[in-house]
Amino acid sequence: MWGDKRYHTLNYELRKEFGQKVMKLSLDGGFTCPNRDGTLGNRGCIFCGEEGSGEFSGSRTLSIEGQIEEQRKLLSKKWKTDKYIAYFQNFTNTYSTYEDLKEKYYAALSHKGVVGLAIATRPDCLSEEVLELLSELNEKTYLWIELGLQTIHERTAKFIRRAYPLKVYDEAIEELQKRNIRVVTHLIFGLPGESKEEILDSVRYVANTKTWGVKFHLLYIQKGTDLYEYYLKNPFPVFSRDEYISLVADGLELLPGDMVVHRVTGDGKKDLLFEPRWSLDKLRVLSGIDKELKRRNSYQGLKY
Repeated sequence: MWGDKRYHTLNYELRKEFGQKVMKLSLDGGFTCPNRDGTLGNRGCIFCGEEGSGEFSGSRTLSIEGQIEEQRKLLSKKWKTDKYIAYFQNFTNTYSTYEDLKEKYYAALSHKGVVGLAIATRPDCLSEEVLELLSELNEKTYLWIELGLQTIHERTAKFIRRAYPLKVYDEAIEELQKRNIRVVTHLIFGLPGESKEEILDSVRYVANTKTWGVKFHLLYIQKGTDLYEYYLKNPFPVFSRDEYISLVADGLELLPGDMVVHRVTGDGKKDLLFEPRWSLDKLRVLSGIDKELKRRNSYQGLKY
């Protein structure tokens, strides 16, 4: 067991590493995405909103240092700690010039209390130059790179407009692991047309890539996205709370025990969230997953 949990949480891993609670501060580096700027597409992934899946991050009108300070003050009401991970969250955070990336990453690292960097990106945005910069950072700080895979199924990837094939993810994992850089893979549960077994196939696949960490996201339909427009015209089944909890428990059983689980549900912004509204009660979802694992007498890795 991992502390009081039946799965290997990020909180457990960071406490083990740093000896105390470490808080993640979400930053907007002012980047865009090749799937939005016309390189690969103009509308982004079908579920992506105007803020590039960073609805809770700092404001890009502030400097990196300013955002860190703002986020730190905001979250210190909830958590008492003086150690932070600077999390570049919005859009594609390796999609810029080498100089720009280096300046922003080092600005975050120079802030008092920042003990690590988390950088969310696409597997097709890791040039040799970027990989060298990440390798340099990996020598200096606690670093992980987050890759938005979402699904291994090509038909779903096409539907969500991911705009890269599965082999690009495989190559990115290989390049990052070659440099001993931690990788976190994102998967979405509930994409239109995917059966529960197909979702678990994606989990099995990721379990065998030896990615350091994983994030399970609930698909939520947010106003202002193309997915929202699609759903209004073509309603598709959305998981109930109990269905989702059961599926997450199934997924956790398939992961190796040393894989760090960064997230087991999604965060929708209250005023933008259309479906499923039950996801707003995050604590109930999290405690539901704990109860389900306990009910099954199960834990992460049971079926790996």
